[in-house]
Amino acid sequence: MKEPKRHTNWKIKLYQIIYEADTPAGKWFDIVLIIAILSSILLVMLESVESFNARYHNFLNILEWGITILFTLEYFTRIIVIKKPSKYIFSFYGIIDFLATIPKYVSLIFFGTHFLVALRALRLLRVFRILKLTRYLGASFNLIAALKASRIKIAVFLFSIFIITIILGTIMYLVEGPKNGFTSIPHSMYWAIVTLTTVGYGDLAPHTPFGQFIASIVMILGYGIIAVPTGIVTSAITAQDLKTQTHTQTCPNCLADNHISDAEFCHQCGQKLDDE
Repeated sequence: MKEPKRHTNWKIKLYQIIYEADTPAGKWFDIVLIIAILSSILLVMLESVESFNARYHNFLNILEWGITILFTLEYFTRIIVIKKPSKYIFSFYGIIDFLATIPKYVSLIFFGTHFLVALRALRLLRVFRILKLTRYLGASFNLIAALKASRIKIAVFLFSIFIITIILGTIMYLVEGPKNGFTSIPHSMYWAIVTLTTVGYGDLAPHTPFGQFIASIVMILGYGIIAVPTGIVTSAITAQDLKTQTHTQTCPNCLADNHISDAEFCHQCGQKLDDE
């Protein structure tokens, strides 16, 4: 009866180290794991440099195989110590761990696919568990809710931009014409989008004075257009924050509202709020 107990204790200890970051051993395990992931990504980056790879190819390959074996052992250990292996295998992190481990083995069959080991960067998502960044998930949920709340306004805005680019593309096609590079309305629309977004590749530019005047207006208009979606989302975030941090109770003295949820006194006149 003692052997199964020791076996169970062994699996429990390994489970706590591998799956939990609350213990010192668990934190060190995840930190070492992230260092190994970063090292693997660095090796892939160095291997992509032809001059460096030509001199140290064998050394880089040995290191990469060492890290791959380490990740393989870690992957199977995670499966062994958990009561229901399928829960891990088909979980979000389980799929990521599999995708991060398999590319090096695939490269033995399909040449040139070893660079897929860069997928190991996905495993860096575990940093959320190590640094306890889950406390910020509430703020991320507010951001998602704000984006959903403002989706109609953003859709109308994007549709308006699409109409503007059609008009500008048509005007520039008529003003500049094919001789100045505006060979078609779709091609002119491409110029309008590049100019409105203030990217300015420079591969297509107006040559006539009137075309340059229109371009100047479009450039100035672009700055305002960039600010619009930011204002829409910011307004929605503010409304979301007020929704989560305030209640609908109104001051009986001055009728002020939007009080903080646990407020006892009015933020405007200082009157004690009705407890009911």
